[in-house]
Amino acid sequence: MNTSVANSDMTHLAKDADWWRGAVIYQIYPRSFQDDNGDGIGDLRGITRRLPYVASLGVDAVWISPFFTSPMKDFGYDVSDYRDVDPMFGTLADFDALVQTAHGLGLKVMIDLVLSHSSDQHPWFVESRADRDNARANWYVWADAKPDGSPPSNWLSIFGGSAWTWDARRCQYYLHNFLVSQPDLNFHEPAVQEALLDVARFWLDRGVDGFRLDTINFYSHDALLRDNPPLPPEARNATIAPAVNPYNHQEHLYDKNRPETLGFLRKLRSAIAPYNGALLGEVGDAQRGLEILGEYTAGDDLAHMCYAFELLSGDRPDAARVAEVMNHVARVAADGWACWAYSNHDVKRHATRWSLPPEGQRLLATLLMCLRGSACIYQGEELGLTEADVAFDDLQDPYGIEFWPEFKGRDGCRTPMVWEASNLNGGFTTAARPWLPVASEHLGRAVETAEADDDALLHHYRHAIALRRAHPALAKGTMEDMRVDGSVLRFHRRIDDQDLLCLFNLGNTPQTVTLPAGAWSIVDAVPEMTLTTTKTITLDGWQSLVMKPEGGE
Repeated sequence: MNTSVANSDMTHLAKDADWWRGAVIYQIYPRSFQDDNGDGIGDLRGITRRLPYVASLGVDAVWISPFFTSPMKDFGYDVSDYRDVDPMFGTLADFDALVQTAHGLGLKVMIDLVLSHSSDQHPWFVESRADRDNARANWYVWADAKPDGSPPSNWLSIFGGSAWTWDARRCQYYLHNFLVSQPDLNFHEPAVQEALLDVARFWLDRGVDGFRLDTINFYSHDALLRDNPPLPPEARNATIAPAVNPYNHQEHLYDKNRPETLGFLRKLRSAIAPYNGALLGEVGDAQRGLEILGEYTAGDDLAHMCYAFELLSGDRPDAARVAEVMNHVARVAADGWACWAYSNHDVKRHATRWSLPPEGQRLLATLLMCLRGSACIYQGEELGLTEADVAFDDLQDPYGIEFWPEFKGRDGCRTPMVWEASNLNGGFTTAARPWLPVASEHLGRAVETAEADDDALLHHYRHAIALRRAHPALAKGTMEDMRVDGSVLRFHRRIDDQDLLCLFNLGNTPQTVTLPAGAWSIVDAVPEMTLTTTKTITLDGWQSLVMKPEGGE
């Protein structure tokens, strides 16, 4: 393993400690972004080659999904070496070059840290499972069987079945909240926490600007291994797991969401502070996601920001739903900071999930840039990519294979990025067969095609991001006076002397609304419109409008 660190003058980026607040982050799924070596799988050199395109969007940072050494049972979210790059993606030198290139373009680099669990092929687990007396015997969650031989508790894996698997070497069960091959690390063991903090420092020393923390609320488990209570059918939802998954039948009080997690987050925040880095936590909980977001980002010594799944799942949000979510966050996370996204590598692409027309995609992009919080964009959403229909024989995702056909898994949102329409594989690879097929319907939305089309969604994303960057109130201001008028959502974003009135018609029929008292002028309108009165205004279907007081900033 190569552990050499590149010259710090070349890799570190001077940045304000508050850079993450209101930042726009572009998520890259390495397997599917750009293949540089022609093996059909995306890699780090491919990402580096395409970074000028990412920078052209106007985003602040990239979040790169896992590229660590891994047997790839869960495509990198099963780590067997936290300090090296899987040969599939390249080398540590390739990563250093990526960071240097990104920083040269003004982009921060955030990487995915998968700390709640490792691969069963990680040397730590190999040693831990060997017997009950070795130095790492307590590094994973081991427990004796009940007297009848059944698992220690009723906890379920989110990927199906029991969260406990019997190991004949130790004659004990081990915990895995995900795949059997992803054993959970034991955060009750101080040595585990120190080892994971050292992992974070390793990447910070290489110039990384922050971490996306996978499954942050799964870090700790109940030390007494108490059973989760049943969740009544009327309280269940499919926010983080499909409805066909019995994981939704429990109230997850004891297998995750434990208060002990806060202690580790304080240590991690302390470790990242000297680097002016940022922590973005993923909160996966169907009942208390926003409350946990508030708990984990409160004050100035925990995660900087978190995201839950309220806008990543479910039916298309109307004005009332968006207002409900924002008001909920204001109540339970007033002292915290959210990060909003519509799509990522774990959910159906929102263009499909919400059956959005092109004008709806434009409005929601502008809305994302006007919400209080930071924002994540998932590769390809700026092109309007839809969910790909991947045939069962082409499926790679074990989650989809397990619950097919009622749930087809996550491969449909992970198909390769399309760069050019003239190539069978969209310019993603020169290989005859990429790891997942390129969706034929995506080819017409390729980057080169969009660049040449002034009306393409890509240009609107650039416009919306530029709007956010031009107005501090949108990036870091308060969100106040939220109202719902029919299908119109309206609110003010304010900071210092800047006051912006934001209006969004989340329906397809015109709506007339009354403006606040005083004279208002248009800052941004999509589609463009002319103001004929300062008392009322009519918004067309899927129209967005940002206004300011006459004479205001």
